[in-house]
Amino acid sequence: MTKKVSSYKSLVAIKMRGTISAKREARETLDMLKMKKTHNAVIIDDRPSFVGMLYRVQNYVTWGEVTKEILSEMIKKRGRLVGNKKFTDDYAKELGYESIDEIANAIVEGKVEYSKLNKVRSVFRLHPPKKGFKGKTKKSFATGGEAGYRSEKINDLIKRMI
Repeated sequence: MTKKVSSYKSLVAIKMRGTISAKREARETLDMLKMKKTHNAVIIDDRPSFVGMLYRVQNYVTWGEVTKEILSEMIKKRGRLVGNKKFTDDYAKELGYESIDEIANAIVEGKVEYSKLNKVRSVFRLHPPKKGFKGKTKKSFATGGEAGYRSEKINDLIKRMI
């Protein structure tokens, strides 16, 4: 029997607007993604179910494909374990990996899901971006705003938010 390797890409989704006057289905979808507060980020893969959820809440979040370097830096600086303890290389060794860089590489390649790791908080609490958002948060990224799909340019935003 051969092992089936997934070919999913890792996506990072960041909530950038509040949901006070949002529709109920948008609020429920954000709850399913575990994005409760603004500037919360989650790592998901690009399965059709997740992408459909992101398009449902595209007015409140921005997302794109993350690189291994940025993901590794995000886990080192903002990753937390249960009990609000820092995610360290020692804990990575407990999980069976050499370092956080190796975990980041496995996540980007689709071998492991970050939210499925033992005793790890699946949500990253990020800072607001340095020097602010470049466009309006109510417009889509394609029209000069900040919301919606932004492919590889999400890495620049994450750098400013870590």
